[in-house]
Parts: sequence; structure tokens; C-alpha cells
Amino acid sequence: MEDLTDNEREEQLRRWWSDNWAWIIGGVALGLAILGGWQYWQRHKLQVAEQDEAGYLAVVEALESNNRDAAVQQAAELQKRRPDSPYTDQADLALARAAVERREFDEAARLLRGVADRSKDAELRLVAKTRLARVLVEQGKHDEALALLDVSQAGAFAALAHEIRGDAFAAKGDAAQARTEYDAAIKASTPESGIDSTFVELKRDALTPAPAPAADAPAAAQPAAEAPAK
Repeated sequence: MEDLTDNEREEQLRRWWSDNWAWIIGGVALGLAILGGWQYWQRHKLQVAEQDEAGYLAVVEALESNNRDAAVQQAAELQKRRPDSPYTDQADLALARAAVERREFDEAARLLRGVADRSKDAELRLVAKTRLARVLVEQGKHDEALALLDVSQAGAFAALAHEIRGDAFAAKGDAAQARTEYDAAIKASTPESGIDSTFVELKRDALTPAPAPAADAPAAAQPAAEAPAK
């Protein structure tokens, strides 16, 4: 087959373009629309995140200014607008910390339980659980604190969970179990674990010493045989 002449190639290209131009332009337009939509969505997400962060910072600033009412109001507005945002959870954690400082343990427990139950962030749920367990120990609800902390599910918080469980057992007067938990906390401790191993050792060593095992009682002396009668 002879090669196509320039005119024939030009005519072939015109026919191809006539048959396919709509698809080509449509594909380009669709690609641009997808790209534009993705860029809009990214900008929208960034704006929403910035708004959420601003709401959280407003809560923190109000607490630092001892303006509790303003902090509560800012947190409520953030909760209403963005209930699933991690910044909403962090705002409640900040309010709970302030409540603990005022020794309002019921309020702190309510806020922490909310984060532990609803947060979509696994790490924030664990933070809330460990803080809630400490509050429960302060309230004398030792068994509830122990039930809350499942060390097998604590991940990087395992050492902290063992320490808090040790505190709960110590408060119950169970020195043996407290010692076991403190030892486990020290063993699991890492620079990132969030516990002070030296302080945990001090708490362990301050526990009532375990009673020494009782020594076997000496065998009773056998009565002397009576002398035979003469």
C-alpha cells in the first residue's frame, strides 16, 4: 500500500476530528470540572478546619482568662456546629481539666465520658478514658475506674493505664494488686508513655510491705515416758 499523500492525511484528520471532537472537548471539560471540584473541596476542608481550630482556641483563651462562662459558650457553639470535629473533643477535654482543677469531679466526669463515648479519634478516646479513670479514683469509684481501663486495648497508653489501675487498687487498700500494677507500669514505660517511672516507684515503695510468710511452728515436744513403777 502506497503512503498517503499530504492531502489524504489532512482529509483523514478532518474526518477523525469531525467524528470525535465532542468526546474530546467533553473529556477535557469533565477533567477540568473534577480538578476544580477537588480543589474547591480541599479549600473548603481547610477553611472548616481553621474555623474549628479557632473555636477550640477561643475555649482555651477564655479558660486562661478565668472566663468560664465564655469558655462553655464557645464549646457549646463548636459542639452545635461541628459535633464530629476532633477540636470539639479537645474543647471538652480542656473544660474537663478546668473542672478537675476546681474539684468539680462530676462535671469533669460528664465531659470526659462524652469524649470517650463519641469521639471518632481513637487516641482522643483513650486520653479521655485515662483522665476519666483518674477522676473516678478521686470520687472513690475504684471498681468503676478499674473496669474502664482495659490494658490490652490501651496501646501506647498501657503504662499509664497500669499506673492508674495501681492507684485504684492502692486506694482500695489492695497493696498486692497495686504493687503488681505499678511494676507493670514501670516495665511498660517508655519516654513516650507519659508516666514518671521514678514517681511510680515511689508510690510502689510506699505501699504497706507484703507480710512475710509465716515460719513453720516447731513440732511440739513429746511428753517424757513415765518411769516404770517399782
